[in-house]
Amino acid sequence: MIKAGVMGAGGMGAVHIKNLHGNEHVQLAAICDTNEALAKQQAELYGAAYYTDGSTMLEQEPLDVLYVCIPPFCHGDIEEQAAAKGIHLMVEKPLGLDVESVRHKAKVIAESGIIAASGYCLRYLDTVAIAKDFLKDKKIGMVRAHYITTPVPTPWWRKKALSGGQLVEQSTHTMDLVRYLCGDITRLYADMKLLLVNDIPDLDIPDVGAIQFVLDSGAVGHMQTGFIQFDHRSGIEIMGRDFRVVLDGTTLSIVDKEKEVVYRSKTDFYKNLTNAFIDAIRSNDPSLVLATYEDGFKTLEVTLAANESAETGQPVTIQP
Repeated sequence: MIKAGVMGAGGMGAVHIKNLHGNEHVQLAAICDTNEALAKQQAELYGAAYYTDGSTMLEQEPLDVLYVCIPPFCHGDIEEQAAAKGIHLMVEKPLGLDVESVRHKAKVIAESGIIAASGYCLRYLDTVAIAKDFLKDKKIGMVRAHYITTPVPTPWWRKKALSGGQLVEQSTHTMDLVRYLCGDITRLYADMKLLLVNDIPDLDIPDVGAIQFVLDSGAVGHMQTGFIQFDHRSGIEIMGRDFRVVLDGTTLSIVDKEKEVVYRSKTDFYKNLTNAFIDAIRSNDPSLVLATYEDGFKTLEVTLAANESAETGQPVTIQP
């Protein structure tokens, strides 16, 4: 039985707690949150111990795996602590807000030999798997992507110093799909501004953004990000000579000159992420993890580069 601990009992932490509890190979041993009432409530619900300090939890609980589901500004060195103890890691996105500190974490994790995943759950969609398989022998020419939604009420989300902004904290899921399906981004230019959402106190992140990018294959792409709407829409359109692959939310369309085939998702991608990660640990097979910590770092690097470009007005080259 794999003993699991979770840091962060609200939001995505609550989702992962539920899925860990539902996995027959997992014992949900401990839950940690700085909100003691929330940590205790979740722990009592699932029969786990509770803590308000992550380091204390790692010292007192013999964990096999740790889920880190806390805001990006407050990770500290919890990943390094877990890696030093040989505890496998699943870290929610974004992994942090500083490229060099996350690069250091990635190096420590790689050298420790643990299996480490990042929370890019959309890679575990059945429709994304179909798209990935279709594109494996195709030459991509152009990519169009978007993540347009409503404002998030969480106070730290609205502060760039704490969240990195919407692209880093939220739209990163779509940017990660671009990387997963189309290849690494090598150069980009971004414009992002706060134009319309002026009625939320202390909000200082851009509410609209556009990122133009070049992939390592030479293909070109564009992504729009924003939270000026009353509903949520996200997707990606991938085009080659005489074909296009369109992900509209979780629904996939593959179109050529002869026909259009539509696939509707029938899976729980959050559950798939946990099941794949636990299976990877049980079988010592890291290839089962579709979004590694290193993948999470590379996607973070792209989104932070877009922030830099928007701030400086200059294109940014991303080293391989």
